Amino acid sequence: MHKALPNTFIFLDKFDSQIFENNNTNIGIIYRNYCNRNVEKDLIQIAKKCKIKRFKLYIANNIKLAIKVKANGIYIPAFNKNKRFANHEKKGLTIIGSAHNQKEIQQKILQNCSAIFLAPIFQVKKKKDYLNIHKFNSLARTNRTNFLALGGISKSNISKLKILHIKGFGGISFFQKKNRPFYRPAF
Repeated sequence: MHKALPNTFIFLDKFDSQIFENNNTNIGIIYRNYCNRNVEKDLIQIAKKCKIKRFKLYIANNIKLAIKVKANGIYIPAFNKNKRFANHEKKGLTIIGSAHNQKEIQQKILQNCSAIFLAPIFQVKKKKDYLNIHKFNSLARTNRTNFLALGGISKSNISKLKILHIKGFGGISFFQKKNRPFYRPAF
């Protein structure tokens, strides 16, 4: 049985005190830092704040680190095709992943992901292609799993999330802007 997932996810690559000023407890923090080899100092600080604020913490691609900081789960990016994550729910870790197309969705289902970020939903600077609302909903309804929206979410299009077949959403740059009010989705 899967544990309840937050409906808002924030991707971090370093500690950001502004994120922890929010009083909403239905937030998941996904720590993914692929550049820095010495991530433990930041991660320990993030884990302490998550515990205080009752945010759920997910660590990208590192089971040992997730267990060490007592994270709630692991996050498997779309590029990670490894099946070694599939049995870690037995250790109390929730597995979430990301995908961009049907083939990657099937891969994440095989990896036992409780939820899958389907991205990018809207146009983003670093990618030419994006799903759009219709293709997103088509993929979400075709597959029996929990989907989360990710990619290109902004103040001007966040209201469109209500017409998607999703359990929540995630953001990277959306939450990095100063004085950004937190969106409380009605999923």
